[in-house]
Amino acid sequence: MSWRDVIDFSDYGALVALLHNSIIAGAVLGLVGGLVGVFVMMRDLSFAVHGTSELSFAGAALALLLGVDVVIGSVIGSLAAALIFGALGIKARDRSSIIGVLMPFGLGLGVLFLSLYKGRGANKFGLLTGQIVSVDDPGLAWLTAVSVVVLLALAILWRPLLFATVDPEIAAARGVPVRALAPVFMILLGLTVAMSVKIIGALLVLALLVTPAAAAMRVTVSMLWVPVLSVIFAVTSMVGGIMLALGGRLPISPYITTISFVIYLVCRLIGRARTRRGWAARPASPRPG
Repeated sequence: MSWRDVIDFSDYGALVALLHNSIIAGAVLGLVGGLVGVFVMMRDLSFAVHGTSELSFAGAALALLLGVDVVIGSVIGSLAAALIFGALGIKARDRSSIIGVLMPFGLGLGVLFLSLYKGRGANKFGLLTGQIVSVDDPGLAWLTAVSVVVLLALAILWRPLLFATVDPEIAAARGVPVRALAPVFMILLGLTVAMSVKIIGALLVLALLVTPAAAAMRVTVSMLWVPVLSVIFAVTSMVGGIMLALGGRLPISPYITTISFVIYLVCRLIGRARTRRGWAARPASPRPG
């Protein structure tokens, strides 16, 4: 086995021109995922992301079996999960238990539908790990349209959603519809997951919706810079992973997840170093006597 079995950039220019839709889709997903991921982390919904991706995978697998566009099935599965999880309200204990029950159910349904599917094996594998060649012009238009809806909703709901996330009790006392915002955000999360499944796969959506925001929160607590850095990290992971995958012979997901993990690791080290310097800079407390 040689490096050319893993990476081969001999026809890189032609591949970039051929798969420009995937690069654009990666940038769009990075923008949306980076912003949504901030609230995923702040609302402690990492587990919900995984649960939503499992039901999205089940919907996409059923669509594949029925010969329907997998995006439609993925959206239906994600929205079903979002409505179920959002209806649970803000009780984390109840939410986690329900998600834990639905996750294996969704994954089991997806595996069942894929086992009944008699088409190309690459289509089955792509639902789990993503397909770099899966973004055609109609798919890009659909992804862009859904992304615009999610971004507009976030722009309108950002301040009340942030208030309800940081301090739900005071937000409710101030008239913020805290309970109504929970299912609305879960619907936005479900749409984002549905868009991501076809590109990076159902099993690795966390690399887009959790890792970039988690990395950003390691280096800053600013409510301005956390979403900015989260978007930068998410776009870098998505576009960088796609650009590497164009010259590689592996699925797209290992490249994206590796870049995302390296960014998180660097941010974690930076945050730890800043914390140590902060403690070292503190004046020593006076000793008695």
